[in-house]
Amino acid sequence: MTIAFIGLGNMGAPMAHNLLKAGQAVVVFDLNNATVQELVKAGATAATSPRDAASKADQAVITMLPAGPHVRAVYENDDGVLAGVAKGVPLVDSSTIDPLTARHVIDTAAAQGNPMADAPVSGGTGGAQAGTLTFMVGAEPALFETLKPILGYMGKNIAHCGGAGTGQVAKLCNNMLLAVQMAGVSEAMALGVKLGMDPKTLAGVINTSTGRCWSSDTYNPWPGVIDGAPASRGYTGGFGTSLMLKDLGLATEAAKQAGQPVMMGGAAHQLYQWFAASGHGGEDFSAIVKLYSQQG
Repeated sequence: MTIAFIGLGNMGAPMAHNLLKAGQAVVVFDLNNATVQELVKAGATAATSPRDAASKADQAVITMLPAGPHVRAVYENDDGVLAGVAKGVPLVDSSTIDPLTARHVIDTAAAQGNPMADAPVSGGTGGAQAGTLTFMVGAEPALFETLKPILGYMGKNIAHCGGAGTGQVAKLCNNMLLAVQMAGVSEAMALGVKLGMDPKTLAGVINTSTGRCWSSDTYNPWPGVIDGAPASRGYTGGFGTSLMLKDLGLATEAAKQAGQPVMMGGAAHQLYQWFAASGHGGEDFSAIVKLYSQQG
């Protein structure tokens, strides 16, 4: 039984490595040949195109791609997945894209006899490397049960969110909330320090009080508060500001299409847009605290 994995970026490459570590036969494709060769050295087989990779898969095809247009191209182009995959082989897209595009590709795949799930992830590059990702899966129940063991090789939490597209809905809602939380924690930390409090002391109070959240107790944006957090290593690594901005754009656009107000999400979108435009797009998203402090 063979799994095809297409898209070997910062997330996809370690995910494919974990499939190999679990003893799975994996065929891989990416435009970056150096990354492909690293997987080949680890035991994978290289393919020449998405179509070629999909044609060799009989267990599943998994994709991890940058954005919606890439997903449509990889699945629908003449050399794409749908042109090569055998009828009945399940498909999984773990990219973070808008729900409408996800549902379009899923419907297209279903029309030719391939069940497909959207399964974006949370956990960042660290989770991808450790195999502890959370998968948010939009799929029919039977397909979810089929895919759950495969996703379990790469993740710790496999959540069934509902039907097609709901995995993307869960991911966008989660990341919009995360951005709002991080902005709020940044404001609170900067205010407390400005008013004379030690940042570690302030964080300790928040983290034993009602303001506690993941952005305060695990990923605090103030330098030196939490060892190992991006804030304590110059905001390198982690989840980039440009990626958070992308997800916020997807969330606010989805809200617009649904006619659902997202005032806090919209404000966070503007903050991250301003921050990225100021040259901070490559820094971890917790660096947003710089808007409220004298860190530069």
